[in-house]
Amino acid sequence: MIFLTLFICFMLTLLLTPLIKKLAIRIGAVDKPNQRKVHMKVMPRLGGLAIYISFIAGVLLLQPDSPHSLPILLGSLIIVITGMVDDVRELSPRVKLIGQLAAALVVVLSGIHVEFINLPFGGQLEFGIFSIPLTILWIVGVTNAINLIDGLDGLAAGVSSIALLTISGMAIIMGDAYVTVLGLILMASTIAFLFYNFYPAKIFMGDTGALFLGYMISVLSLLGFKNVTFISLIIPALILGVPISDTFFAIIRRLVHKQPLSAPDKSHLHHCLLRLGFSHRQVVLIIYAIAAMFSLAAFIFSMATLWGSLIFIGVILITIEIFVESIGLIGKDYKPLLNFIKNRS
Repeated sequence: MIFLTLFICFMLTLLLTPLIKKLAIRIGAVDKPNQRKVHMKVMPRLGGLAIYISFIAGVLLLQPDSPHSLPILLGSLIIVITGMVDDVRELSPRVKLIGQLAAALVVVLSGIHVEFINLPFGGQLEFGIFSIPLTILWIVGVTNAINLIDGLDGLAAGVSSIALLTISGMAIIMGDAYVTVLGLILMASTIAFLFYNFYPAKIFMGDTGALFLGYMISVLSLLGFKNVTFISLIIPALILGVPISDTFFAIIRRLVHKQPLSAPDKSHLHHCLLRLGFSHRQVVLIIYAIAAMFSLAAFIFSMATLWGSLIFIGVILITIEIFVESIGLIGKDYKPLLNFIKNRS
């Protein structure tokens, strides 16, 4: 039944997307080019609505059992409505944040939150009253991280699909049927959208899709990895390595250059790779490969010993820093580690 449902979700996205493209043009849900965007012509957005409808259809067909189902679906509805309104009318960052907080709060109040972690060398860190705000921060942070990387054709959909495949694979290993089913349904719906969204795109997913995917990925990773050890807590961060690291370095970049955190720019990972001379398609495929390597690292990490995990974290962090400095993700003159290596050699 699950394979049939995945096929139905896949086909439903394929059939719905052209209809939603026409709807987007009719109601003015279009993305106009400007100085910080890569595309050069007016593009319909709202494509994420096809992903959402297909996902809901899959959930209704399989009806996976969990006490968290209703809150998750309600939260996803809030986030999709927020995205749809933004795609049509362009909401202010504050109003979008209110929608994200409302969606996060729905699932957190249903009991989905990280209450503690087991420390690597013994003992337990209880989050207490900080449990709920930290979980909300995770949901809102990942939601916006997916939204921030949605800057090239097929980029957010492809990276999200890789993350969903990894989360589902981890859930299978841990015997979590609910997370497995939701992850696979969403992945099937999202992969189908790539037929219209990969370069050259015919439609964008818009905030409707980016916020929805980010929200669902954040919630599914919480369900799969809550109340775990400190080491295991790194796994969802690794799975989401591309959007999280891009968002993290965007914050650092704005702090270094004394810009507002909400200020848009053209220095994200995909912008840097484009400036290095890679084509639009090549940049997307390179970031897919980076996302796949992060996902592979998550699987390896889950099987490593404690000391192996700590060494692994160190190697990953150093590798990321060297890569960031090499492509100028924070700034062309920001190269502390490369300069240190150069001076020592």
